[in-house]
Amino acid sequence: MTTENQTQTCTDIAQCIERYYESLCTSDADGVQSVFHPSAKITGYLPDGLHEMTVDDFAGFVQSQQPSPDEQGADRMLEVLSCEVAGDTASVRIREAYLGMIFVDTFGMLCVDGDWLIYNKLFHVEG
Repeated sequence: MTTENQTQTCTDIAQCIERYYESLCTSDADGVQSVFHPSAKITGYLPDGLHEMTVDDFAGFVQSQQPSPDEQGADRMLEVLSCEVAGDTASVRIREAYLGMIFVDTFGMLCVDGDWLIYNKLFHVEG
């Protein structure tokens, strides 16, 4: 991969992650669905144990957060901790503030028809 292609790939992945986080902050179910592959799974641990969701389940959960975190005046925090690209796949780790918690997410991502999508999300709550 050329440096120019690699830079564009990183930019495209970052834009997907920014759209993902914007969707969380605004409780936008359509936005959530636009950044996930339809077959994606969302899996991880909350304080009450293991949670496993489909994209539709997760989008519904995000939409149910009313008023949205932005409307509640929640602080935003999004950090990309790592990004490793191998061809049309990537592994990305982020840290974000959401619903009063700090999550560390690990995304498996795919480039499908030129668009980067989240294929799976593993999450953990810090602390």
